[in-house]
Amino acid sequence: MARTMTGLPILYSFRRCPYAMRARIALLASGVSYEHREVLLRDKPAAMLAASPKGTVPVLVLADGSVIDESIDIMRWALGQSDPENWMARADAALVANYDGAFKHHLDRYKYWGRHGVDPVEHRAAGLAMLVELDARIADQAYLGGATPGFSDVAIFPFVRQFAGVDPPWFEAHAPHRVREWLGALIASELFERAMMRLAPWAPSGD
Repeated sequence: MARTMTGLPILYSFRRCPYAMRARIALLASGVSYEHREVLLRDKPAAMLAASPKGTVPVLVLADGSVIDESIDIMRWALGQSDPENWMARADAALVANYDGAFKHHLDRYKYWGRHGVDPVEHRAAGLAMLVELDARIADQAYLGGATPGFSDVAIFPFVRQFAGVDPPWFEAHAPHRVREWLGALIASELFERAMMRLAPWAPSGD
């Protein structure tokens, strides 16, 4: 892979993708400079596919041409460069893996039940049970690692946000109170607002 033309890491991203969200938030929190390339998933740029043929976002192309195309690895790389708020000290790898695995499984079958041919209520209940467990973790603190957000919060909350968005009135009525407060605080953060800025799709410049 050739080196990036700008000398900066290049992030291929899609605004609404929860995996891309957490990668963007970690990059912004780290303060690492990078070039953001917003993509349309129905029209993926050839440069992104050349870097990562699997065709999913996010994809980070480093200045030396090496590629990181897993969002958790992008988070770790960014915070490995700079971690001003000490997020990595509040990283629970097992919890994050559980939400990347079991919770995402139930989320997809709750949100896209027709595609999977399943009962969405069954998977909503399973997702809710996991949120009840999450609620217990924040019984005596605002965030998973203490008084301030950390790696685990940022890795998990984009998927909880997506779960809440399937049926907001149901979520408001049934999700645990502390989880709703935790999610609301993360969504209201200045960092999330920056990460969710609307950008025009990137297009390569002509020759």
